[in-house]
Amino acid sequence: MSDPMTTMTVAGTALAGLGIATFAGLRGWQGWLEVRRLELAASRRSEPRSPAGDMIEVADLKERVRKLEAIAAVVDL
Repeated sequence: MSDPMTTMTVAGTALAGLGIATFAGLRGWQGWLEVRRLELAASRRSEPRSPAGDMIEVADLKERVRKLEAIAAVVDL
């Protein structure tokens, strides 16, 4: 395998393979970023919640705080 033409062919094929793999990886990354952008845009466009929904969320947060305080005080629930 000391023939220069064989060495150049193998090196060229390896370089082409690396280029294809890099291109595919970058396209996948761009696709993933676009999905995340769409998710963020969808969450911003969501309709405002009703006051009842806000009260439920506050009650849920209070319950979580109570549980965390109980854990911090080493009390089993």
